[in-house]
Amino acid sequence: MTSLWKETAQKPQFASLEDDLKTDVLIVGGGLTGLLCAYLLKKAGLDYALVEADEICGGTTKNTTAKITSQHRLIYHDLIKRFGEQKAEAYLNANQAAIDKYREICKTVDCDFEEKDAFVYSLDKPRKIEKELRALEKLGFLAGFSDCPNLPFQVAGAVKFERQAQFHPLKFAYAIAKDLKIYEHTEVKELAPKKAVTDRGVINAEKIVVATHFPILNKHGLYFLKMFQHRSYVVALKNAAQVDGMYIDEYDKGLSFRNYGEYLLLGGGSHRTGEKGGNWRDLESAAEKYYPNAQEAYRWAAQDCMTLDDAPYIGKYSKSTQDLYVATGYNKWGMTSAMVAAQILTDELKGEKNEYAAAFTPQRSMLRAQLAVNGAKAIWHLITPTVPRCPHMGCALKYNPHEHSWDCPCHGSRFTKDGKLIDNPATENLKR
Repeated sequence: MTSLWKETAQKPQFASLEDDLKTDVLIVGGGLTGLLCAYLLKKAGLDYALVEADEICGGTTKNTTAKITSQHRLIYHDLIKRFGEQKAEAYLNANQAAIDKYREICKTVDCDFEEKDAFVYSLDKPRKIEKELRALEKLGFLAGFSDCPNLPFQVAGAVKFERQAQFHPLKFAYAIAKDLKIYEHTEVKELAPKKAVTDRGVINAEKIVVATHFPILNKHGLYFLKMFQHRSYVVALKNAAQVDGMYIDEYDKGLSFRNYGEYLLLGGGSHRTGEKGGNWRDLESAAEKYYPNAQEAYRWAAQDCMTLDDAPYIGKYSKSTQDLYVATGYNKWGMTSAMVAAQILTDELKGEKNEYAAAFTPQRSMLRAQLAVNGAKAIWHLITPTVPRCPHMGCALKYNPHEHSWDCPCHGSRFTKDGKLIDNPATENLKR
């Protein structure tokens, strides 16, 4: 199970840390967020270093569908209700600015960048489409209605965002990483004020950015209550139709479409980590139904952090921690969210005010319905008398027969059937 992106990009190599280190800014985590932070900090002339426990882009970045869009399903009607028009507009403008920044960087990077229109469609809920279009009109954004003629089925309607984009995420990430100060195979074991203890030395830093997908520090920020993780699946099909755009169902268990060269990337099968879901079976059925002459060339799965209110957490790690920052909770929209995070955090680290930061602050209210769901699920799996148990916080693990892994339904840690750590927030292998 290897993604198309991993098979078609050449990764640069980076040495491990060999001694203690001192730097102004330490970035923990070498996914796209960490790399973009490092890239922008270097451009700004700040002293920085990035450490990655394994290899850069070895997690979610290599398993994305790589849609660069500010259209995050039908989100804007809900954001206005939840936060008001001002913050909803800031969310939209921050993501549009992220697309513009990608457009600028990709002029100098060979990463198959293409401008494409993006569509969120509904099979049977035209009123949801109408409400989203009205919400976007309130925010002063020109969106359109579409009936998606390039999809293999009829829809009730779709919201269309023009001039969004797609690219090859690893070609992009590896290109910007080449000249950055990166240490691979350097695992942070402990974080303390202005210090990170790794398995290869101690790093003293004036400021620290935690960009580890799910934050690794439990005792601050309550991220284990504020987030859960979701899995979703992709197959790359040959001899399938060109859809000429990026499409996703407003229903969270629906299908996603985009092309890359000769391939159609068909996504779906989503479910909460550690629970049952459609997996690749949904995609196999859809491919057989809609593209009977296509052949599967690649398949892969992604894991994403989901927040209480559909907006990422970007900014100060917690009220009680100084000079510690976080970027997490991208709700399956990691391409634009990573750039939003890098731009906000770079401004913070430079001591400058970012006009969009307030819309993403991790210190916003936790009083959302999802908080009760997360808490109830955690309690249930904590008292479930089974083994093995997750070393993160002790929840009972569930076996995933489709991916042959042990998955944590509380916070999303995953392990191979032999107990080796695959996904955080756990930081160690299973103890048998």
